[in-house]
This record gives sequence, C-alpha cells and structure tokens, in this order.
Amino acid sequence: MHQKKIPMRKCTGCNEMKEKKQLVRVVKAPDVTDENGTVISGGEISVDLTGKKPGRGAYVCHDPECLRLARKARRLERAFSCKIPDEVYDALEQALSS
Repeated sequence: MHQKKIPMRKCTGCNEMKEKKQLVRVVKAPDVTDENGTVISGGEISVDLTGKKPGRGAYVCHDPECLRLARKARRLERAFSCKIPDEVYDALEQALSS
C-alpha cells in the first residue's frame, strides 16, 4: 500500500521541521486593490487555527518559547515583509496557552 505523505512545515521560532498539524498558522490576507491595481489596504495578519484561510502563511510551534524567539528575531515580520502589530502577538500567545 502507498503511504500518504505527511505535510511538513518549518517553525519560525526554533527552525525545526514538524508536521503541519503540530503547528499554529499565522496568515497575512491578500492586499485589497482597486480596478487600477492600486493597493487600497494591506492584508490583515491573523491567527489561523483551521489552516484554511487564504493568504501567505507562517508557522509557529505550540511552545510559547518558540513564539518568543520568533518575535525577538522578527522572523514573522520577515516572512510577511511588513510590521506586525502587538495585538497579533497577543492573540498568538492566547492561542498557544489554550
């Protein structure tokens, strides 16, 4: 029998490859543009617990220490090429604590 492939992703905190189900996804929604292609508003950054939201994703372990390391090294900001508000980090901390 052919074994099903398990998707692997890298944690932005500890840089270890882990199964996708073991990680929390942080997503940046696509930018909103008008008919001329001008960006009206940047994509919103949020925690994606379902793993189904559209947009660019980055992953963090369920370990609060990994989130601390990612925040200190600004790895999520580098992954999304934008500044991440403190509210997103607070929401991530709450998602990891539950």
